[in-house]
Amino acid sequence: MPDDKELRKQIARVLEWEEGHAGFDRAVEGLPQQLRGRTPKGLPYSPWQLVEHIRRTQADILEFCQADSYEEKQWPKDYWPDSAEPPSPKAWDDSIAAVRRDRLALEVQTTNPKTDLTAKVPNGTTQTYLREILLVADHTAYHVGELVVVRRLLEAWPG
Repeated sequence: MPDDKELRKQIARVLEWEEGHAGFDRAVEGLPQQLRGRTPKGLPYSPWQLVEHIRRTQADILEFCQADSYEEKQWPKDYWPDSAEPPSPKAWDDSIAAVRRDRLALEVQTTNPKTDLTAKVPNGTTQTYLREILLVADHTAYHVGELVVVRRLLEAWPG
């Protein structure tokens, strides 16, 4: 491909766009502290659990793509928090900041022309960088949708 700069920008945008649905930033914006650990009737997770799951999964994929060596995490233990409640308001804020920081790192990697998006990730078997980027986008969008539903059931969704 002669100049794939625009293609790379479009792929990177998938990590945070809000063109067909709410994005992560909108889904977490303005959620009252007292609702962050509430689990609506009939659902198995709270906003905190969803936010932290998104963070942990994205961080794992980033590590998988960038670390010199990678140790596979245990499912589901390493991907979901034990408690429905965040340990503190700071933990909530730190988790959101980490999602944004790691998302930016993936965007930078995606737009870097030195990254061959079709190359296999050295820590994997057949996984490519493009597959991992799309996996993060798809996984995050899925759980952001759940977060919107949780907020609606908690009567805390502004839209």
